[in-house]
Amino acid sequence: MELMNHDLAHEFPEYLEKMNHLKVSDAHFSTLVAHYDAHNLAITQYEQGKAAVADDELEVLKKKRLDTKDEIYQILKTT
Repeated sequence: MELMNHDLAHEFPEYLEKMNHLKVSDAHFSTLVAHYDAHNLAITQYEQGKAAVADDELEVLKKKRLDTKDEIYQILKTT
C-alpha cells in the first residue's frame, strides 16, 4: 500500500507563502503547525512499521491531526 504524503505543503500548496509568513509572525499558527508536523511524523512512522501502536491509538492521533489541519485551514482562509 502506498502511503499518501500529508505534510502541509502537499495539503495546502496554494497557501505556501501565507503559511511561511504566518509561521514567523503568528505564535499560535506556528504552534499549530508544530503540532500538526509532530502528529504527521508519528502517524507516518506507525504506518511504515517503524514503531508500534494500537489501532485505536492511531485513530485518535489521526483525529488530532485532522482537527489541527482544520484549524490551520480556517486561519489560512480568514487571514
